[in-house]
Amino acid sequence: MSNAVLYSGGKDSTFALHKAVASGVKIDLLITMLSKNRSSYMFHYPNVRHTELQAEALGIRQVFCETEGEKEKELADLEKVLVENKVRVLVTGATYSRYQGDRINNIAKKLGIEHIAPLWHIDPIEELSTLEKDYNAIITSVSAEGLDESFLGRRIDNEIIKRLQEINRKHGINMLFEGGEAESFVLDAPLFRKRIKVIKARTEWNGVSGAYFIEEARLEEKAIA
Repeated sequence: MSNAVLYSGGKDSTFALHKAVASGVKIDLLITMLSKNRSSYMFHYPNVRHTELQAEALGIRQVFCETEGEKEKELADLEKVLVENKVRVLVTGATYSRYQGDRINNIAKKLGIEHIAPLWHIDPIEELSTLEKDYNAIITSVSAEGLDESFLGRRIDNEIIKRLQEINRKHGINMLFEGGEAESFVLDAPLFRKRIKVIKARTEWNGVSGAYFIEEARLEEKAIA
């Protein structure tokens, strides 16, 4: 039996992992969905393959599950990998999305799995401030009004948080991107034994949305404090 995290490599799943571990949950598996659909309703798309570096940095076993990313049908692929890996506890980074939360809860109930969502209805500023202080998380896609090309590849720091607050006031975006406004990737976190260094990356921008694709990255030692 496994205690797993549904792990995309983004800020929410990484932060949820840390909060679960801090609460005493022993995590021994990362489940990463590889969606072929850039517009998946459930799963991240850019840079998911590089989560293998995060798994190595965390020292936690990882399994990948490919999915076509078709709405609703992708849930069957998740259910299958949960059964195959005998998952008894599933941690997710869900924050506000009823679409995602309800569907994970339904699968968990059907399979008799305990679903833990440590970030559910968390104050966005609380999460973003913790990320700014203790993590190195970058924005890897944007697709909402007010979010432009300048956000791509940027670390979530105080400047970015202030800009997100302004855009939230003006356009009403979810500051944690739960509505698909943006995606992220974590390069360093407290539980990482090593940090990720991006060697080569490219940006795609179509005028209204875009993505930051990591083409080459490696693990490197952390500086000793």
